[in-house]
Amino acid sequence: MADSITVEPVRDELWPELERVFGERGDPSGCWCQWFKLTGTQYRELPREQKADLLHTSIATDPAPGVIAWIDGEPVGWAAVEPFSAYPALARSPITKRLPGDPADPWAVTCFVVRDGFRKRGVAHALLDGAVSFAGEHGADVIEGYPVDTEVRPGLSSAERFHGTVSLFRSAGFDVVRRPSTTRAIMRLTPHAAAH
Repeated sequence: MADSITVEPVRDELWPELERVFGERGDPSGCWCQWFKLTGTQYRELPREQKADLLHTSIATDPAPGVIAWIDGEPVGWAAVEPFSAYPALARSPITKRLPGDPADPWAVTCFVVRDGFRKRGVAHALLDGAVSFAGEHGADVIEGYPVDTEVRPGLSSAERFHGTVSLFRSAGFDVVRRPSTTRAIMRLTPHAAAH
């Protein structure tokens, strides 16, 4: 029987649950979804506790910066989704910078965290669906993802898949609009068009 996964926007009172998702060790516990929010120097110099504080502060804003997933009341995953302009590092990256013809400020699904012990159970799919719904409810005309292609590099670790995978985004109706590198894709969804 498939797991019953629920996804909802994160909010301030869910902070203890989000802390459990990010955990005490591994890449998520060191990043706290600040990689795309800070300059390289800020990211390297800021202690993990302060990165956690930045995420904690941001979940009290409206709209929230992402969605959290649950299996049977247990918090198991997180996906970050906000307008492109909320992530300064995206505009600086050669992978994700805007090119002529790109939408100026699409919503962007930038990061997935799924707790150990809950992987390969459909959590990332549920998170992406929840992130797309959340962005659409907040007026997103276009939603982007910047996933890795595991068909090109099948040996990618869980940590290297934090952007999501091409197959994950494709299964949610996203199309590849370009390949900035052999292993990365820019994928895009127009939610209102997909609903018709």
